[in-house]
Order: sequence, then structure tokens, then C-alpha cells
Amino acid sequence: MKKTVLLFLLIFSLSSCDILNQIGGAIQLSQCEYTYNSIDEMQLAGINLGDGSSISLSNFASISSILTGGSLQTIPFSMTLKMDVKNPNQAAAFLNALEYAIEINEMEFTTGKMDVPIRVEPGQTAVLPLSIGVDLKNLMNRYSRDRVAREMSSFLGLSSDETKVTVKLWPKLMVGNTPIKVPAPIPVVFTFGGDK
Repeated sequence: MKKTVLLFLLIFSLSSCDILNQIGGAIQLSQCEYTYNSIDEMQLAGINLGDGSSISLSNFASISSILTGGSLQTIPFSMTLKMDVKNPNQAAAFLNALEYAIEINEMEFTTGKMDVPIRVEPGQTAVLPLSIGVDLKNLMNRYSRDRVAREMSSFLGLSSDETKVTVKLWPKLMVGNTPIKVPAPIPVVFTFGGDK
């Protein structure tokens, strides 16, 4: 009986240490500095836009047609959003997985998750890549075609309007084999475009 109790206490203490270690890593992550790095692998309804920096005139016309009219049943949009994560702390920042939500100019754009572990050593910077996919048609049904077309036009640099992107990150901690999402997100806000 005593051996069973000691074994249980040992397992519990190891599990508790692991959970505390994960919480410490997540706390360090929440104290990191997040900045916009780049956008890559952007595609809109089958049109490859790369990093969006050199949209051709023919692409411009096609994109405008897709966003403002057309009879497509779906309008798939995908990209990889990369953010720099700088760890100014004395301890490593890490997590096993995270969930995220992205808003563009206060419009709820998409949600998702990343199940790849992240670790940023003290004083180092790592790149956090978020693979994003959304059907713009669903957004148009939820908001309006005009609103989505306007926000996407500014996001893609087709208009001179400034784009505010808000990313909310919820780290996940592993309790046994169960991932638990922390209740408060890490907010990251950046802007690009607009008249300087």
C-alpha cells in the first residue's frame, strides 16, 4: 500500500513539475516582443500572388473582378503570415501548440491552430509562421461583399487605405495527453499600407 501511495505521489509530482514548466514557458512567451515579418505563399482563387509585393496589371484586374463581382461559389484565399518573436527574458519561451484568431480592420477574418512546438531561447528571435486559409465567400455572406472587397483591397495593397491586422494567440499547455488553451490571448497588432 505504501509503495502504491509513493508511486502515485511521484507521478503526480513529475506531472506537476511538467505543468509548471509549461506554464513558465507560456508566461515567457507572453512577455516576448511580436512584430510583423512578412506574408508569403499568398493565393486568391487560384491566382498565385507570392508575397503580394508585385501584383501585375492582369492580376489586378482579375483580383478586382473576383472581389467586386463574379459568380464564384467559393473564393479561397490562403497565405502564410510570419511574425518575429523576440525573447528578451532570461529563460526560454516555449509552447506545444496554439490557437489563433485574426482580424483585418476589426473584421473577424479567420481562426486556426498550429500544432508545431515553438521554442525561443533567451535573447533570441524566432519566426512564427501561421498558415491561413479562408473562404472569402463565407465572409461576404457574413458581412457584405462591399466590406470584404474593401478590406481585402487595402490588405493586398490595391487601395491606399491603411490595414490594421490584429492577431490573438492562445498558447496550449499539455495536461497529460490533453491540450488546454490558456484563457487570455497574447495580442499582436500591426499596420501596413496607407498614405505615408
